[in-house]
Amino acid sequence: MSSNLTPNTREPEPQIVSPPPEQQNQQTSTQAKSILEKLYSIHKKQQVQQTVEQKEPEIPKVCPHCGSTKIIKNELGQLVCERCGFVIEDRPLDLGPEWRAFTPEEKDSRSRTGSPLRHLGLTSEALTTKIDIVHKDSSGKELSLKHKLEIIKYRRWQQRIRIQTSHERNTLQALNELNRLASQLGIPKTVVDEALSIYMKVLEQGLVKGRSIEAIVAACLHMACRKHGIPRSLDEIAQYTKASRKEIARCFRLIARELGIKLPLADPKMYVPRICEQLKLSGEIIREAMRILDEAKKRGLTAGKDPAGLAAAAVYIASLLKGEIRTQKEVAMAAQVTEVTVRNRYKELARELNIKIPIK
Repeated sequence: MSSNLTPNTREPEPQIVSPPPEQQNQQTSTQAKSILEKLYSIHKKQQVQQTVEQKEPEIPKVCPHCGSTKIIKNELGQLVCERCGFVIEDRPLDLGPEWRAFTPEEKDSRSRTGSPLRHLGLTSEALTTKIDIVHKDSSGKELSLKHKLEIIKYRRWQQRIRIQTSHERNTLQALNELNRLASQLGIPKTVVDEALSIYMKVLEQGLVKGRSIEAIVAACLHMACRKHGIPRSLDEIAQYTKASRKEIARCFRLIARELGIKLPLADPKMYVPRICEQLKLSGEIIREAMRILDEAKKRGLTAGKDPAGLAAAAVYIASLLKGEIRTQKEVAMAAQVTEVTVRNRYKELARELNIKIPIK
């Protein structure tokens, strides 16, 4: 028995011939290089576009009014012709403050920039809330007696938790006294922070033990005023505290010696604007009093003298020379010194500087 057997015939599969490894590496590096070149070109285009957008408008080279080529930009940012004064662009963006200040104290009180205001050493004072004394809910309705008693209990426990150690209790008492003095003397916040920083150093050194907190706080405040050039004398600070001037001066010397703080000498010229402002005197009196004090300083007449008394004497002499006469009592009250001090300093300055006082 015969059968026709046909063998299975299959088409040969195509063989994939892979390039050699060297050629594969070359192709991969070429592709990577092309991708990097595209990314670099895109980055360069973005940089060029940003520089074009951020580029300031060029100053025109010719004035449209007179044809001058001298175009300048003044301090206000306006484009002005130097020849004819024609304002080419008068609407620049003003980045300055919208308020004005004529004294350093006024500038500090109005400024809204600078380092964050904080009480040094009192983290709980800044991180916790305070339960109010008003016994009303969010809608303004009066609370019941039960809720009032609960809130009083919560407030008492909150005060006990906030102040746990004698160090915190001492610091909080000093801070309250410091804020009271600063508000009565009109001292800016930066000086108060400096005085509190000095007090914290005094407390760490253990110099408060056995001494009055009021005297230490007053001495630290006077030291901070001396550092920042604020004219506040010991007599003026002693008027608003329980400590005497002698005790404040003793604490001041102790702090300066133990902490090694070097303070600049008090300049009598700092007191002149304040005295003239209280006496309603003109700016001419201020300039004349400043000139007298400069001449006295050159001759060594200000050494060892009370700066407030010297400033009062200079203002009194200037008022006599310029015709805006004020009595010695008025000048002494404005400078917060005695009439005897004004009279002695006045005679000494007039004699040593050969100032001829007109007789009225």
